[in-house]
Amino acid sequence: MGAKSFPLFTLRGYQLNASVAIFLLPLVYSINDIITEVYGKQRMQQLMKVGLVVIVLIILVSAFFTSLPTTARFAEMHSAYVSIFHMGIRMSIASLLSFWIANILDIYVFSLMRKKMLNKKLRLRTNVSNIVSEFFDTFIFLIIAFYAFHLPFAENVAFIVSIGIPYWILKCVMSFLTTPVVYYGVKVLRKSEYRE
Repeated sequence: MGAKSFPLFTLRGYQLNASVAIFLLPLVYSINDIITEVYGKQRMQQLMKVGLVVIVLIILVSAFFTSLPTTARFAEMHSAYVSIFHMGIRMSIASLLSFWIANILDIYVFSLMRKKMLNKKLRLRTNVSNIVSEFFDTFIFLIIAFYAFHLPFAENVAFIVSIGIPYWILKCVMSFLTTPVVYYGVKVLRKSEYRE
């Protein structure tokens, strides 16, 4: 579904856009921070591997389903189905690579800051790790997902920048807004640990 982009606003004649995934990604990075804070870097890396396996399965299933022949009853919708799910394969590959690289970076930056700050300043660690990882996640994803090989390089760069900069800034703003979620999640998980 992240393939859909929507217009945000025009700034001095320059149209700024965002992908609909803007509403989900900051929450994912906040969950990473909660799990890393409570259970540590290794546990989060294990969960990240599970996420990667799920994305690979989505890619394989999408490729298999779109390659199967269709019945006469579904023939009219088949081209739309293939269009959407082939785009889904590209989105999944983009998501796989950006998710993998950005999550490794997020966990690394958060863990490094946690060690240097002696487990203090959770708000700062959460937001810095998210800002850095969301930058890489944004541009790796957009280049793989939206680069149109039939269009000139300059046009591709203009579109990717037009969607990437506001998308990254919005993710950063949403990351700041989800900081209380991190505090709450850490509190809940720590409480549940004490009960066990």
